[in-house]
Amino acid sequence: MKNILICTDGSTYSEQACLYGAWLHAQTGASISVLYVTDLRQFEIPAVADFSGSLGIQPFEGMVSQLHEVEAIKADFVKEHAFKTLEGAGVSADAITFHHETGLLVELISDYSDVADLILLGKRGENANFATEHLGSMLERVLRSVHVPALVTNRQFKPVEKLAVAYDGGDSCRKALDFLAGSEFAKNRALHLIVCVEGHKEELATDRLQEAEARLHKAGLYPSCQVLTGEVETAIANYVEGAHIDMLVLGAYGHSRIREFFIGSTTTELLRRCRVPVLCFR
Repeated sequence: MKNILICTDGSTYSEQACLYGAWLHAQTGASISVLYVTDLRQFEIPAVADFSGSLGIQPFEGMVSQLHEVEAIKADFVKEHAFKTLEGAGVSADAITFHHETGLLVELISDYSDVADLILLGKRGENANFATEHLGSMLERVLRSVHVPALVTNRQFKPVEKLAVAYDGGDSCRKALDFLAGSEFAKNRALHLIVCVEGHKEELATDRLQEAEARLHKAGLYPSCQVLTGEVETAIANYVEGAHIDMLVLGAYGHSRIREFFIGSTTTELLRRCRVPVLCFR
């Protein structure tokens, strides 16, 4: 892990993402890039709001100009706060770069993810206090669009001592195992390997568990293994809480959009229910 990208909007959750970024920097020595994206849509609202056209374009030109000035001030504040948080957590200023873009995060993230080994972003954004059970508006779209690991951080930073990997045998889960096997990140930490099945599929669960365990053993990792039964989201969330897991690792959005439309997304539900950071692989 050489390059970490932190997506920030200046919110409380973004501050925690910076703290996790600083913690990972201490573990790996990776450089940190901080990305703040000004949402392009806010500059389109004034013109759209005048449906009658009676005011003309001139008043809106001044309003949009003022919005740009306010956003420039906010970007400076976000930068200052990110640097203060990271440096306060032990990261040298030389290891941090800041980027400010205007557009939509989901459209810009691919350019930055090409040079990042890991992306960090908060579970919720600026409106977290008004929609406490909702994920950030861009979160799911960003997770679906990137092909590098993405760490979705929670409300309160805590050093990671216990990792749990939820394994379902899919390609994205195999990527997660390969990442852990090839990184110093998982070494010297308690590692839990969990497989969850619904119905009478114990044989399938055992096969998956043995496959994943063998992959980790080759890398010198010896997890505590557990087979869970019942509804996947509930069983995994309960295990994370009961075993005092500090971070959940999983393969994200492995099913088709059509299936998720009818029965929902396991990934999205786990992000909602788990009160710990979730490391997602696509």
